[in-house]
Amino acid sequence: MRHGQSNPDRVGMSSDDEVMETMELVYVLLAIAAGSCTPIQAGINSRLGTAAGSSILAALISFAVGTLTLLAYSAILRISWPSAKVFLGLPWWVWTGGSLGAFFVAVTIFLVPKLGAATMMASLLAGQMVASIFLDHYGLLGYPLHPTSTWRLVGVALIMAGIVLIRRF
Repeated sequence: MRHGQSNPDRVGMSSDDEVMETMELVYVLLAIAAGSCTPIQAGINSRLGTAAGSSILAALISFAVGTLTLLAYSAILRISWPSAKVFLGLPWWVWTGGSLGAFFVAVTIFLVPKLGAATMMASLLAGQMVASIFLDHYGLLGYPLHPTSTWRLVGVALIMAGIVLIRRF
């Protein structure tokens, strides 16, 4: 398509729709950038685990540094805390996120030297996709309802096949 020509896929789209489409692309790119940090973080934390002699201790150190970083960000951005009443009104399960994160970080520290970055990340992705399809299908934890379809399951199967290919070659 040449400059100045309209995109036939965008015919009938309002400027609000175009803004939403652009923002979705920005969000996807942000997710890709964050995702690229995962194998880097795992490698860094694995090196820390070797030095510390424990993947659990390395995860603790990583979380301590992360906590200090978030405290600094919060102070710089002047983010105010909600009242204690807000936190007390939350369901019990919202407090498990930190434990899930600790498990994730400790396991990646343990797996890096055993699987390597590519196999570990593909396996993590497979687990994330299986859980995501389940969460979407039932609309759990505040996710919008998105029923499981054959094509979504095919996508997960392809990821599983990718693990085999990455591990074998």
